[in-house]
Amino acid sequence: MDVHEVIEKTVTGLGYQLVDVERSQRGRVLRVFIDKPEKPRGVDIEDCALVSNQLSRVLTVEDVDYDRLEVSSPGLDRPLKKEADYERFAGSEISLKLRLPLAGRRNFSGQLAGVQDGRIRLCSDSGELEFDLNDIDRARLVPRYELTKSNDKQV
Repeated sequence: MDVHEVIEKTVTGLGYQLVDVERSQRGRVLRVFIDKPEKPRGVDIEDCALVSNQLSRVLTVEDVDYDRLEVSSPGLDRPLKKEADYERFAGSEISLKLRLPLAGRRNFSGQLAGVQDGRIRLCSDSGELEFDLNDIDRARLVPRYELTKSNDKQV
């Protein structure tokens, strides 16, 4: 079983969703990004500690060679990897980069209108665009920062 499969099986077995796995250039640092969709505020430090402790044990048993394990949430600019991610975040602002240029462009941003049959729809300033999931190199949510007023000062 390869490292990604071991990690995914462990993370999902604990009730979390595996968002991404990264290895540093020399493979010494293993970064694991987890989520729990049913948790409104996302994963917290206790979730990361739980997953980290379990992964440490499993990776030792599986004899995976690494120096440091980092487990964290995917962050506000979460990557979109699977078709389920595009379904879940329909209506959100995203930015994406294509593997090959389309009409001379590789970078696009706009509101994710949905996904169907392996194609996503993106509403941008230039109209509605469609992309095949296989043509997308990477895609991320664009974070929204809500400003609130406190004594007429923006916080």
